[in-house]
Amino acid sequence: AATKLASAEKLMYFCTDQLGLEQDFEQKQMPDGKLLVDGFLLCIDVSRGMNRNFDDQLKFVSNLYNQLAKTKKPLVVVLTKCDEGVERYIRDAHTFALSKKNLQVVETSARSNVNIDLAFSTLVQLIDKSRGKTKIIPYFEALKQQSQQIAAAKDKYEWLVSRIVKNHNETWSNVSRKMQSSPEYQDYVYLEGTQKAKKLFLQHVHRLKQEHIERRRKMYLAMLPQAFEALIPDLDEIDHLSCVKVEKLLETKPDFLKWFIVLEETPWDATSHIDNMENERIPFDLMETQPAEQLYEAHLEKLRNERKRAEMRRAFKENLETSPFITPGKPWEEARSFIMNEDFYMWLEESIYMDIYSKHQKQIIEKAKEEFQELLLEYSELFYELELDAKPSKEKMGVIQDVLGEEQRFKALQKLQAERDALILKHIHFVYHPTKETCPSCLVCVDSKIEQLISSRFIRPSERNQKNLLSDSNIDRINLVILGKDGLARELANEIRALCTNDDKYVIEGKMYELSLRPIEGNVRLPVNSFQTPTFQPHGCLCLYNSKESLSYVVESIEKSRESTIGRRENHLVHLPLTLILVNKRGDTSGETLHSLIQQGQQIASKLQCVFLDPASAGIGYGRNINEKQISQVLKGLLDSKRNLNLVSSTSSIKDLADVDLRIVMCLMCGDPFNADDILLPILQSQTYRPSQCGSSSSV
Repeated sequence: AATKLASAEKLMYFCTDQLGLEQDFEQKQMPDGKLLVDGFLLCIDVSRGMNRNFDDQLKFVSNLYNQLAKTKKPLVVVLTKCDEGVERYIRDAHTFALSKKNLQVVETSARSNVNIDLAFSTLVQLIDKSRGKTKIIPYFEALKQQSQQIAAAKDKYEWLVSRIVKNHNETWSNVSRKMQSSPEYQDYVYLEGTQKAKKLFLQHVHRLKQEHIERRRKMYLAMLPQAFEALIPDLDEIDHLSCVKVEKLLETKPDFLKWFIVLEETPWDATSHIDNMENERIPFDLMETQPAEQLYEAHLEKLRNERKRAEMRRAFKENLETSPFITPGKPWEEARSFIMNEDFYMWLEESIYMDIYSKHQKQIIEKAKEEFQELLLEYSELFYELELDAKPSKEKMGVIQDVLGEEQRFKALQKLQAERDALILKHIHFVYHPTKETCPSCLVCVDSKIEQLISSRFIRPSERNQKNLLSDSNIDRINLVILGKDGLARELANEIRALCTNDDKYVIEGKMYELSLRPIEGNVRLPVNSFQTPTFQPHGCLCLYNSKESLSYVVESIEKSRESTIGRRENHLVHLPLTLILVNKRGDTSGETLHSLIQQGQQIASKLQCVFLDPASAGIGYGRNINEKQISQVLKGLLDSKRNLNLVSSTSSIKDLADVDLRIVMCLMCGDPFNADDILLPILQSQTYRPSQCGSSSSV
């Protein structure tokens, strides 16, 4: 039977958010008249309300129950607000239910969403007896289960947020749309609501932002000592300045804006500067923080310590120079007690003093040897009466030592007797066999220096004669350097020689050329691996590589070769035509490695301003797939470059000077303070000088 409800024109409420904000929600009124009602939930508020008597509420509920009981419809007593429930009220409500035909009681909390569904499902089971009986769970037990369920859902939801949100600039509207279909999001929103889900999202974003700011702060603080080193390296300038004055001093430095940026808004970590990843300069307001001040104090202390250590080094060196106990060859163990004191040990490690002492010993030993050499020259009469084989007897050596023994320059090498005797023998050998190899000046021997100077200034006669022959004959000459590592140069040279005639001649476009190959695979600074020799002047260079390491070798070798010619009058190696060739490793086809090598080769070719050839372009493959057409293509390009640089044409004026013979004899002393270049420069700068026909390396 229908039940008449006296709720006409009353608003229907769907959520607690409507309370006090009815105008912001859709307004639906309760219908008037008779409605079909299958059961009732009789709600009792068990919280402590203001200006409200629970006993009065219980009387009202009792009267209401008497009216509902007449309908003979199922009824469930629902205790609300159990999260703030009073124990006596709850107990009295249960007593009321027992007194009314043992009514079923469900303890609920809408705020905590505990047992809400249970209240309705219990009523449904009473209405529909075919349904299984619902187990009623007490509030606190249900709350515990609810808390566990919420905690598990929260963990899953936080995992989802951390997986999706990687940037602190993400917005809730964008992220919530992405998570809409995820069960982790749906479950948590069902249990806790959208607002709590949004709150967890905002907490995660805030954490990401703080981590980002902290990374930036660490980066700035790591750069700050470098900025101090660059801008204020002078201790005298900042030793007595406060932090505020130091900040003003920094702003006056020319490179201030290279290291710092002055922001219009501060602090820096509350501005958009935190997201300016391209600008790595330090926000200047960071200087006002305690970590920055500590770094400045550390910089100041470092400068003071460095100054003190430098003073200790100077004091130690002065001790070495002034101490009469420090003689050439004296071991550190013997000298330490004479020159060390407690201050030295306080500021520097003993290894540093040992290094300074070792360098000082080297200097005084070299000086003592030079002075001893002068002594030997002053006593040259001691060596006149030796045999021709220049091997003095023990008696003669004894006489020499007796004569020199009273000299201080002899005594200075007292602890280096073996080296002193060796200097005597070397001097005797030089007296009877004076050559640049036996010269006491060694590398600074004048003969050696003049040979090096002349050989670097002009081409030897054999090369000029070859140039004349090249221009007068139908056979041109190509001098080709092949640069490669781990056998690449030698193997390609053999491939090219196999295509030549028996007398190393090669045909290009119907013309015969004499081909001279110079494969190089080692350090180009060594004479044996030099690009240019007295008899070989290169016209071009083939640079081979098949790996990252071999490409690095090519680049380093080219740079070393070019550096070696800087400052020379004939420095055509700087403009030497180059061809960079990628050769295939046998058994290695295309792939990422080959693609990467091609890209690297193209970049290096652009840097060196040379031609780049890879296996797919000009066909310069390495090994058996190389052929005469491909070699000719490369050699023709080098020949064109050679002609453009006028390396083929010879100097016609040499013939006109064939009968000129001007000889200059110079006498220079090894070890003289002036440079031999100053004497020879007027001659070597002349446009008419040429090598002598006698072939001497020190005559022009």
